[in-house]
Amino acid sequence: MNLKMDIKRVKDYFYWLYFQYLLITCSYVLEPWEQSMFHTITVTVLAMVLYTAYVFIPIHVRLAFEFFSQMFGGQPESTVSIMN
Repeated sequence: MNLKMDIKRVKDYFYWLYFQYLLITCSYVLEPWEQSMFHTITVTVLAMVLYTAYVFIPIHVRLAFEFFSQMFGGQPESTVSIMN
């Protein structure tokens, strides 16, 4: 019984989030075909932004780390001497 109420509560929360999305984007006033086009474009743009962030942010973080480590006195990896 408790699991059933939890599932209903989660389902109601997702409905509330979707309703908030409709209100914020004002897409509730669109016709159904316009809504589907709007949602498709929104999901596509969001997916492209997430993919780009996944691919390029680690590279930029690594380059920034190398830049600041060299700036504050760290040696580049190629000039570090190997000690036996």
